[in-house]
Formats: sequence, C-alpha cells, structure tokens
Amino acid sequence: MSAVADRVERVLTPVVAAEGFDIEAVEVQPAGRRRLVRVLVDRDGGVTLDHIAALTATLSATLDETDAMGEQPYVLEVSSPGVGRPLVLPRHWRRNVERLVRVTLTDGDVVVGRIVACDDTVVTLGGVPERPPQLTVPYGEVTEAHVEVEFNRSSSTGAAAAEGEH
Repeated sequence: MSAVADRVERVLTPVVAAEGFDIEAVEVQPAGRRRLVRVLVDRDGGVTLDHIAALTATLSATLDETDAMGEQPYVLEVSSPGVGRPLVLPRHWRRNVERLVRVTLTDGDVVVGRIVACDDTVVTLGGVPERPPQLTVPYGEVTEAHVEVEFNRSSSTGAAAAEGEH
C-alpha cells in the first residue's frame, strides 16, 4: 500500500499546505472491502477539531476528484499526531517549545529538559539535571526524542497544565 500512500500524499500535500498545515504522515491500510486512509496533519499553533472537520471535507473532495485512490472505496481519517510522536524535524521542536522532552543522544546519554529555544540546526534545553542551566544540542546528536506528558505541570512557565493532543 505504500505506493498508494505516496500517491495520496503527493495529491494532498499542496491542498494541505494551502490551508496552512503540514502533512506529518499518510497511511493506507486495508479495512475489509474498503481502505482506511489516515492523514496526520499539524501546524504552528496546534490543530483544533474545527480545523480537522474543515480539512477532512476538503481532502475528501480532493481525493474524490482524482484517481489517487482508484475505484476501491475508502474511509478518510484526518487527525493530529498528538504528543506521542517522535520529534524528528525542526518544526516538531518549534511546535513544542516550553514542553518537557526526553532526548537520547548519539553517545547514549538520555537527558530530560524543557525546550527553551530551537532553530533549524539546534535545540536548547533548560532544567537538565547535572548540566549547565541550558544545554544546546545539534539535531545531528539526537537519536530519539519525545515529549514527556505532564499531569501536574506548574503554571509558572505560562503554559496550561495537563496538555494533551494538539
């Protein structure tokens, strides 16, 4: 199904971009006599249910107007990736500034800290135990990174407690 997913992503990417979103992933899976098309989108400032509803209608119409899915019926599911996704691209880091992250470095060290700042080449983490007040890490030295879910986050950072999917 990866050829179909690639075709769907090529068709939908300009439509999603025109609406101000990025496609994070496209999956196409068999689901009985149909196929499930799952499109994960994100943008700076987060994604709301209203965004998802409007984007779902637009993407459905786009797929119906093209031959990207062929003749087989499909079910379209559009959602945001949520906090569980790995931080891979600079935009993932940017969209999670002020959040707590667990980062595995190429030397095997694991650091937990709050994203203070980031750009296209490095991320700066604050509050990392046994390190300088701020630790700047080039993305090339990160092997894995994920947002840590906080249920009792202090409001002193200016962000809401118990943040979930966005």
